[in-house]
Amino acid sequence: MLLINLFLATLFLAYCNGGNDNFKGVATLFSSRTCSYQTAILWSTFTTFAGAVTATFLGNTSIKIFLGKGLVPNTIANAPEFHLAVAIAAGLTVLIATFMGFPISTTHSLIGAIVGAGLIAIGLKVNFAALVGSFILPLLVSPVIAILLGGLIYSVSTYINYKYNLIINRKIADTCHFISAGIISFARGFNYTPKVVSLILIIEYFSIQGAMITVAIAMALGGLLNSQKVAITMSEKITSMNHTQGLSANVVTGLLYITSNYFGLPVSITHLSVASIFGVGLIGKKSNIRVFYQIFLSWILTLPTAAVIGGITYRLLQG
Repeated sequence: MLLINLFLATLFLAYCNGGNDNFKGVATLFSSRTCSYQTAILWSTFTTFAGAVTATFLGNTSIKIFLGKGLVPNTIANAPEFHLAVAIAAGLTVLIATFMGFPISTTHSLIGAIVGAGLIAIGLKVNFAALVGSFILPLLVSPVIAILLGGLIYSVSTYINYKYNLIINRKIADTCHFISAGIISFARGFNYTPKVVSLILIIEYFSIQGAMITVAIAMALGGLLNSQKVAITMSEKITSMNHTQGLSANVVTGLLYITSNYFGLPVSITHLSVASIFGVGLIGKKSNIRVFYQIFLSWILTLPTAAVIGGITYRLLQG
């Protein structure tokens, strides 16, 4: 029964992840009115699912090590009760943020849940030093880089267009925009599906491929049914943007996300996409700084919120 609950909790986490994350790769498409919301979310769902299926074919080589290993001892990290508490706490944290319209990092929710459950399990023996590399540095560094690079690329493109009086073919630009959004969503599906599946690797009854496809379906459903509030925040509340700004922001997000994953750096697509959108808006003097501060505060609160829920859940599971 415990393993069945773990499987259901992991699907719940995957659904919540889809609701909060699936729109991030295509937010600029909708914000710049390159396409409608329906087209954007369908394109995101298709490409995210394609990335998840690709990861499925790679099997064992694409599975990520459970994040708990390194923060808590393996004897704790491999316990079904621990995995269940982490899945429930991370899922609830992401769900709360989604209902409030805040785009947050699922990875940071998982880290927070692990820390909370770990504190209950082993007290202050949790490896807090690992948090510096997995939470604090990415939270502080990646948004700054994305803001600066987003503003820089948009400024350079605007300057070149003005200086040389270039006439950009709208269809070509929109096609490039769609391709960039698809690449980001594909990469997200490819990287996040194995990460979520790592929670249920301790269940011997499921094949890795079957588990990954099931998780991918749950993520797709979450994106289709529960993305509206996050979509509005990212596409309308941070800044208004034109087609050039939208493409510039997406190029930055895709470039940084793919590069960071290639080098194994713990960077969140949430931080990159929101910060790059904010960066191009700053150049156009249209960014809503108050909204960005609210989102940044939600990023800071992600870990302690998930930690509290994770600790309470793990204590309840201990009976």
